[in-house]
Amino acid sequence: MPSPTTFDPVTLQILWSRLISVADEAAAALLRTSFSTIVRESNDFATVLMDANGDSLAENSIGIPSFVGLLPRTLRHMLADIPLEELRPGDCLITNDPWMGTGHLLDITMAAPIFHKGKLVGFSGATSHMPDMGGAPWSADCQEIYEEGLRIHPTKFLIEGRENRDVVRFIRGNVRVSDLVMGDIYAQVNAQRVCARQVQELLDDTGLSDLTALSATLQARADAAMRRAIAALPDGTWRGVTHADGYEDEKTRIECAVTIEGDRLSVDYAGTSPQITRGLNSPMNYTYAYSVYPLKCALDPLTPRNEGSYRAVTVTAPERSILNPLHPAPCNARHLTGLFLSGAIYQCLSQIVPEKVIADSASPCPRPVTTGRDRNGTRFSQVLFGAGGMGASASGDGLNTTAFPTNSGSGSIEAYEASAPIIVWRKDLLPDSGGPGKYRGGLGQEIELEVVTDETVRLSLLSDRMENPAEGLGGASPGAPALVQLQDGRRPHPKSRSLLQPGDRLTMHLGGGGGYGPAAERDPEAVRRDLEDGYITPEGARRDYGVEA
Repeated sequence: MPSPTTFDPVTLQILWSRLISVADEAAAALLRTSFSTIVRESNDFATVLMDANGDSLAENSIGIPSFVGLLPRTLRHMLADIPLEELRPGDCLITNDPWMGTGHLLDITMAAPIFHKGKLVGFSGATSHMPDMGGAPWSADCQEIYEEGLRIHPTKFLIEGRENRDVVRFIRGNVRVSDLVMGDIYAQVNAQRVCARQVQELLDDTGLSDLTALSATLQARADAAMRRAIAALPDGTWRGVTHADGYEDEKTRIECAVTIEGDRLSVDYAGTSPQITRGLNSPMNYTYAYSVYPLKCALDPLTPRNEGSYRAVTVTAPERSILNPLHPAPCNARHLTGLFLSGAIYQCLSQIVPEKVIADSASPCPRPVTTGRDRNGTRFSQVLFGAGGMGASASGDGLNTTAFPTNSGSGSIEAYEASAPIIVWRKDLLPDSGGPGKYRGGLGQEIELEVVTDETVRLSLLSDRMENPAEGLGGASPGAPALVQLQDGRRPHPKSRSLLQPGDRLTMHLGGGGGYGPAAERDPEAVRRDLEDGYITPEGARRDYGVEA
């Protein structure tokens, strides 16, 4: 077996780039063969290549970046139930257990062993959000996980390349849009096969017998890069707190402490709200992923990610809190909690490295989930992903309608309209929605939808930021809050299920990102450019910046 020291820097960089391309090829295969717009258009998926120990070796660059930190953890749970000695070429494992996977039932995770010349050399992994998983449609109002849908414990979906018919039958028998769901599952199977083929070709081309030495070297380099970045920071503990709308009168709060000791960093969420009996709870895997990813972005953004990137970081949260709930806590809408973590962490880091972080972004934004039948009697289940504004930084304005720390988006509106009896009448930038500051927060958007079927449609809303918009940093103001209302001014429950009648129009405001620095320090020319572009109104220029149009 070659020693890690046998790879010279040039060869190592070439091999690392090729491994990333392996994960990207798998991602492209999943994207191109999936059935639902959630994957094809909204980008809610991820692929990863893992070594024979189950450690991430290379991660895709086009899917949800935070998902990839979860796949090695999920694989370890799978292997606890299905030992290595029971794996054969052609096997493919599946689970959607929230505590093993990505935090809610709607994400199915699959993994497959990769063999080369009869030897186990690695694992491929993929996760994607399903259009349905039975139970209640994607919502936050369930009180136990049993209401939220079908829970699949780790099992073999493929056995030596053959479909496990019992698994397929119980999935098909418990979901509303079975063809879409099974199409997306088989897209993951296709991604696993592409990944395996690419790895086998790489080993043949390089003459390596396995990935062990290469993996050790690459993980050590990623670990060293993150440790250097942490060691450059001062030792100490810094604290932040962020508030979410919660569920009705049960408001939620995230308390965060970031501690730096030499080349190690810890994130502790002691003091965070206790778990609640609604689906806002974030299982620890999801909490971990949305903690380490924003840290990677701020401290070591240029080094490719793998398992080594996260070894210097520990994340803890109290048991029975909304960031570490115990079964059977509902967690269908865990993103309504998890997407606040980057803001809390960046509050802490802004006290020591303000130039490395951004202000709070408008995620999570309102997401409408519609289910019912179209005029042909065909059942549909569709979700519209959208993005509000990204927070500003110490060097520039936030990006308009750009999600962070997730990167899911609406994709093609034409594809959305073709998949459900919904017309999107408007999708416009919202003037004055970016938080005023020396650097302005990114703008949010206004979206108007109309139901164009003859039957009542079930609406499930997943929304926050109505009472707690994205906060500014360094004396800047918050972005505009979110809003959801019908044409007559009625406001559906922001986190529960309601009904839309034929002809109803739903208007959503996806809020703006927080600003950075005092608004009084903004360049008047930048204000005038914003006026010319329609990003702010004359009233907003006077009110927020003291500039006359």
